[in-house]
Amino acid sequence: MKRNAPAAGRNREPIAAVLTEELPGAGLVLEVASGTGEHAAHFARTFPDLQWQPSDPDPQALGSIAAWREEAGLPNLLPPLALEVSAPWPVARAEALVCINMVHISPQEATEALFGGGGKLLAAGAPLILYGPYLEDDVETAPSNVAFDRDLRERNPQWGLRRVAWVDGLARRYGFERTRRVAMPANNLVLVYRRRQT
Repeated sequence: MKRNAPAAGRNREPIAAVLTEELPGAGLVLEVASGTGEHAAHFARTFPDLQWQPSDPDPQALGSIAAWREEAGLPNLLPPLALEVSAPWPVARAEALVCINMVHISPQEATEALFGGGGKLLAAGAPLILYGPYLEDDVETAPSNVAFDRDLRERNPQWGLRRVAWVDGLARRYGFERTRRVAMPANNLVLVYRRRQT
């Protein structure tokens, strides 16, 4: 059953604008935690020369992604994969990895597994791109993000907005360096990490 996330309709164009500058011209993009599937359908339409591989661990999300895919009818939008970041990944390689709004609604271990999996999947120079709300040491946190962080932690103590410095440190441990930070609407960020040359 097709599901909708109002935020996806609002943020898909700003995210796509950054992806245009960061994604390769061809190849496979793995989207981790695709959620409703709206982003996958939009990005596959926006980047027809890329194979877009959506994934999610949740069966309901997988059903929604499949429904969006069927409606879109795009040859480069692949069937969704059941992918749990902390389990073995069903993808052997990709030219890029995109993950939208997962880091703050999952345990810290999930972000670690994301970089660990990405490190095995991506070649040197390939991007791992994150989108969502984050905390920064040198930037005042918007009141809406403070309230959102509190709400997340009340819902699940393992959730919450992560500090960019923490994500940067984790990325380095798995062979990535942050190459870009882009301020986005509604107090979100795009963080671009690239696999170091070995």
